[in-house]
Amino acid sequence: MSAFTILQDRGLLTVGGSDRSSFLQGLISNDIDRVTKNCAIWAALLTPQGKYLHDFFITEIEGRFFLDCEGTRLMDLGQRLSKYKLRASVDFGIEESMTVATIYGCSVKEFFTLDAKTGAAAAFCGGIVYRDPRLNDMGVRAILKTDTAKVALQDIGLKEAPAEEYDSFRLSLGIPDGSRDMLVEKSILLESNFEELNGVDWNKGCYMGQELTACTKYRGLIKKRMVPIKLEGSEPAPGTSILCGAKRVGEIRSVRSGLGMALIRLEYIERSESNQVKLLADGVQVTPRKPAWANF
Repeated sequence: MSAFTILQDRGLLTVGGSDRSSFLQGLISNDIDRVTKNCAIWAALLTPQGKYLHDFFITEIEGRFFLDCEGTRLMDLGQRLSKYKLRASVDFGIEESMTVATIYGCSVKEFFTLDAKTGAAAAFCGGIVYRDPRLNDMGVRAILKTDTAKVALQDIGLKEAPAEEYDSFRLSLGIPDGSRDMLVEKSILLESNFEELNGVDWNKGCYMGQELTACTKYRGLIKKRMVPIKLEGSEPAPGTSILCGAKRVGEIRSVRSGLGMALIRLEYIERSESNQVKLLADGVQVTPRKPAWANF
């Protein structure tokens, strides 16, 4: 069964102007030249040292880029981008008349005419719908007029589901959710699976933080990974250490209904999967799982 959720925690930052493409190309981890009315991407903004600041989806509607980002951190993203504007012909805005929705479930493809590739986009009811650029199994995202979004999705036969249900669905697939799972100014993209989830382009050239990102790939420096976990008991708070005996081997991030995300050392993910060790967080057993799409 397929359902939709209006994502009230998301915001829409717009980037317009004749230099909008070249401006973003020098800042973000993915290739802005791939973004058209028929294609969306997922990308990140990093510190100059290559640490995570923001992630967002980028679509194009009527000559402007729409950055679907964390609503509570939208102003911070806008301020950080504006610092690099200099003399570029770029303008920023906040789109308040449109909203973000996600459509997910086993039969999503029956509701929209979209190419099979991740990020494939098309116009829909005065807005845009697109396959989640990270993973096709995540379904479809949409940017629609706020006052008609629910009706438009209900009219094609979809039922509304609460945000908690979508969050559990996300966790079941092992997909990170912004600063809930990635620590601002600390997390590294490849530890957070940006390569497997199509958030990094290795051929686009330089961007802010590109040097560290490339080094972690080509020098094999990744020792930890973000993975989905199952919790056998009460839910530890985000930030709780994961222990193997007395040794700290990871950290809990977002959790819900017995599922969660955690950053764990690779050797302990492998040893836990083969039942060689038992991992605990605040006394609760933690069972990590390597997602089917993962490449580590």
